[in-house]
Amino acid sequence: MRQHGGMEQIRLLAIREAPLSVDEVFGAVGHDEAGGTALFVGTVRDHDGGSGAEVTGLGYSAHPTAEAEMRRIAEKVAADYPVRALAAVHRVGDLRVGDLAVVVAVSCPHRGEAFAACKRLIDDLKREVPIWKHQSFADGTEEWVGAAGQ
Repeated sequence: MRQHGGMEQIRLLAIREAPLSVDEVFGAVGHDEAGGTALFVGTVRDHDGGSGAEVTGLGYSAHPTAEAEMRRIAEKVAADYPVRALAAVHRVGDLRVGDLAVVVAVSCPHRGEAFAACKRLIDDLKREVPIWKHQSFADGTEEWVGAAGQ
C-alpha cells in the first residue's frame, strides 16, 4: 500500500446498509499536508436520469466482491494522484428520494488535484464496482440498472 508521510492514504472504504455520514467521510480525509479536499455526495433523485420518469425509491444491491473492487479503484487513484487521504462509502438496501447513496472524498496538496482525483474516484466506482440499483417509478413500473449504467 502506498503511503505518504507514514500514513495510509486509503482511510475508509465501505458498503453499508446504515445511512451514510458526510461528516464521517470528510473527517476521514483530514491531513496536515492537504491544501484541498474534494467531496462528492450522491443522493437519490426524484426522477430517472435517462427517461425522466418519476422515481419513488431505489434499492441498491452489491456483489460480494464490491468492496474489493472499491479498494482496487481507490489504490489506483492514490497511485495516479498526489493523494494524502481518500475515503468512499456506498449504501445498499432500500433508499428514499433525498437519501445519501454514495459519499467519496479525496484530499491532496492542491484543489485541482483533489477535484481531479475525486472525479476519477466516483466515475470509476460508478462504472466498475458491481453495485446495482432497482428503481421504482410512480407509474408502478420497475427497472434494474447495473454498475455500468448507474
